[in-house]
Amino acid sequence: MSAESASDENSSPRRAPGLLRGSAVVGGATLLSRVLGLARDMVFARFAGAGDAADAFFVAFKIPNFFRRLFAEGAFAQAFVPVLAEYRQKGGLAAARELNDRVAGALGGTLLLVTLFGVLCAPLVAGIFALGWWWDGSEREKFALATEMLRITFPYLMLISLTGFAGAVLNSFDRFAIPALTPVLLNLVLIGAAVLGTRWFEPSIMALAWGVLAAGVVQLLFQLPFLAPMGLLPRPKWDWNYPGVRKILRLMAPAIFGVSVTQISLVLDTVLASFLPTGSVSWLYFSDRLVELPLGVFGVAVATVILPNLSRQHVGGDPQRFSQTLDWALRSVTLISLPAALALIVLAEPLLTTLFQYGRMEPRDMAMAAWSLRAYALGLLGFMLIKVLAPGYFARQDTYTPVRFGLIAIAAKMLLSLAFVIPLNHYLQLGHMGLALATAAQAALNAWLLFKGLRRDAVYRPQSGWRLFLLRLVVANLAMVAVLLAGLAAWPSWSDWGWWERAWRMGVLVAAGGGAYLLVLVASGLRPRHFRAQG
Repeated sequence: MSAESASDENSSPRRAPGLLRGSAVVGGATLLSRVLGLARDMVFARFAGAGDAADAFFVAFKIPNFFRRLFAEGAFAQAFVPVLAEYRQKGGLAAARELNDRVAGALGGTLLLVTLFGVLCAPLVAGIFALGWWWDGSEREKFALATEMLRITFPYLMLISLTGFAGAVLNSFDRFAIPALTPVLLNLVLIGAAVLGTRWFEPSIMALAWGVLAAGVVQLLFQLPFLAPMGLLPRPKWDWNYPGVRKILRLMAPAIFGVSVTQISLVLDTVLASFLPTGSVSWLYFSDRLVELPLGVFGVAVATVILPNLSRQHVGGDPQRFSQTLDWALRSVTLISLPAALALIVLAEPLLTTLFQYGRMEPRDMAMAAWSLRAYALGLLGFMLIKVLAPGYFARQDTYTPVRFGLIAIAAKMLLSLAFVIPLNHYLQLGHMGLALATAAQAALNAWLLFKGLRRDAVYRPQSGWRLFLLRLVVANLAMVAVLLAGLAAWPSWSDWGWWERAWRMGVLVAAGGGAYLLVLVASGLRPRHFRAQG
């Protein structure tokens, strides 16, 4: 046996790891990252607050982050992973390596051009995302600060997109832990920039912009060494005519709208929020971060694991296991998203107060952020379902159906956002909460369309036991909410306590509510073995 074929055999396991085990690996690593992300945001709240400088930084951070989610986590990954799985199954490691080199060249060259455009045309890009600040003469200073920081943060797009490319390769070969751990470095670098760097810059918020750029470099350098032992460290080649590259581009174009529709809607929120009172962008940011915790830990983890499995099952011609994998994913995210959403709604203001009301953050900021958090939480189930339903299309290399559904959902969200924000009707004028509510409605609509499409095409067939499963969830969630409400009635004055008193009381509430939820599920007969699906 040649060295090449031996390497190929070792790189292509005959049996994929269990979906539950793979999701646990990704979820655990992502949980660490999200916890550090909350610590990062607590540091942001202490050093930046929710004023003009904070709003300017969050816009400068959101713009490259939006494109990062659109390309690195969204369209690119969903188009690249199925094609890489096809090349690997049909041509072995040599074919996968050849595709890898050419995709690296095409992606890297394109990102370099986009980055140059973003840096040179930063006022134009900032004007698109923060139109209200450009339009209002009194906000020009904030707009200028956002533009200056955007020139520093925009190269993060290129760095993190290449990191996403490396992570997609690792995920395709069932190496889930390293890509999931990589965001930890972003949070560590930004915490360091806020704590140590702000004293060296004027204005101090500029330290965070430089921290974003440094974090992009660190994350990319962290992942590359793990590709070398697999023989997949890319040697970029500029070859747009390579069939694999052209196929990825063909799949990627509509996928930009399909899987990343939620990110597009969040950017629309930022544009409209720039017309709202100062603090609106920050209130939306902090509330969105709390919704992102369960979404990132569980929704993204399950989606990351099922895409390569679904791709292999489709290429291998196994529709029954394809449907079973989707069913497992739907049950898993439903089990987590429903209690998480209800807990965020009930604990919105105490949770925000515990995490962020320090330094420059005031009780009014927490009250305002709580309204948008409750609205976002209403869409948490929809957000998670999109994460696991979209791979059911992309694994079959169908990127056109999700884009059609995504455009419908975006159109509905835009209409709702305008109706809730523009002061045409006193009763509908909901401000920043209206933006979050419209986003939740958009997520629900998009998830419903994706689900109905898979059912219509007989790609997904629900397994038995769903009615009993949902009944168990209803009873368990009612028990959890009752415990949380009782705890809030006993402890009503969160703003009056110091950080330690808030922290231990919140810990008790979360443990009691979660314990009640799990206890009822176990008493009703639900066991971990019900979620041990194999990829």
